[in-house]
Amino acid sequence: MAMLKIRKGDTVKVIAGKDNGKEGKVLEVDRKKGRVLVEGVGIITKHTKPSQANQNGGIIHKEALIDISNVMYVHKGKPTRIGFKFEKDKKVRFAKSTGDVIG
Repeated sequence: MAMLKIRKGDTVKVIAGKDNGKEGKVLEVDRKKGRVLVEGVGIITKHTKPSQANQNGGIIHKEALIDISNVMYVHKGKPTRIGFKFEKDKKVRFAKSTGDVIG
């Protein structure tokens, strides 16, 4: 798979799906499947049996992976596309809307 433009720790905005318009921080990136786990987005309900870790069991709510094509990087409060360029023999990401290098 090609290099992904979204990385763990980035702030992204959902641009498609049931959570359209929500923003959150990327918690995890699954490079193989091309999916991301975003804080507070794609909430699912999971029914769990009682176990050592969870004595009562019951229904828990947690985030699910969503496709990376459904999120957009947020730079200075606005969603933007990301590009790559070389600066002093180092490949860096930059926001296409402003041209600023992303750290």
